[in-house]
Amino acid sequence: MDPVTSTAASAQISSGRTGLVSNFETFLQLLTAQVENQDPLSPLDSNDFTAQLTQMAGVEQQLLTNDLLTSLLAQGEGGLGSAAGYLGQEITASWGATRFEDGAADWNYELGADAHVVTLKVVNSAGNTVWSGPAPQKGAGIHSFSWDGTTNAGGKVAEGGTYTLRVTAKTAGGQDIEAQPLITGRVTGVEMYEGEPYLVVGGSVLPLNSVFALSMAQNEDDAGTGSQTQTQTQTQSNAS
Repeated sequence: MDPVTSTAASAQISSGRTGLVSNFETFLQLLTAQVENQDPLSPLDSNDFTAQLTQMAGVEQQLLTNDLLTSLLAQGEGGLGSAAGYLGQEITASWGATRFEDGAADWNYELGADAHVVTLKVVNSAGNTVWSGPAPQKGAGIHSFSWDGTTNAGGKVAEGGTYTLRVTAKTAGGQDIEAQPLITGRVTGVEMYEGEPYLVVGGSVLPLNSVFALSMAQNEDDAGTGSQTQTQTQTQSNAS
C-alpha cells in the first residue's frame, strides 16, 4: 500500500472538487427545470422539494470541506510545519517593527560601510515619527540601539505600542550607504496571518521570509561555560 502524502491528497481533493462542482451545477439545472415545468394543478410536493434542497446544501458543504482540507494541507507543508523548525532557534531578520515593553524597545541596525552621518527614526503605527536622532555607532557592521520611549516632544509613549525603526546613513560627501534595521533573538512562537507563517521573537512578530541568519541556541546549562554555538547561515533574497 502506497503512503498517502499531502501532495497526493491535495491532488485527490482537487479532482473530487472538480467532480462535485460539475454535479452541483447539473443538480441546480435539473431542480430549476423541475420547478419551471411543474404542473400548476399538481405542484411539487413540499416534502420532496425540501429533501432536494437539503441534498443541494450537502453538496455545497462538501465543496467547503474540501477547501478547508486543502488549506490545512498547505499550512502543514509550507506554513506552520516548516516554520515550527525555527522554535527555540536564534535568528537575525531584516525587520524593524517591535513592541515597546518594560520601558524599552530594542533593535539592531546594520551599516554596509563606515558612515559620516547615521540617523535613526522611531515611527509609530500611524506612520508618524515620534523620535529621531543620531545613531550611537557609525562604523560598518551590526550595532544595537535601545529606545526608552522618550519622544522628541519631551513626552513618553505608553507601554504596548508597536514602533518601527528606520535607518539612513550617508558618507561625508552625502552619498547613501546601505543600512537596515535588524531583529535578533530566540524564536518563541509561530503564528499564521493570511496564510503566511510569522515568527514571534521578543516583542516582534516578523514574516518567515525576513530571516537571513539562523543559529542553534545555547542550552541554559551551557550558558556559563563559554561553549560556542553552532551557526548556520541562510541566505535570503533580502539579506544585506
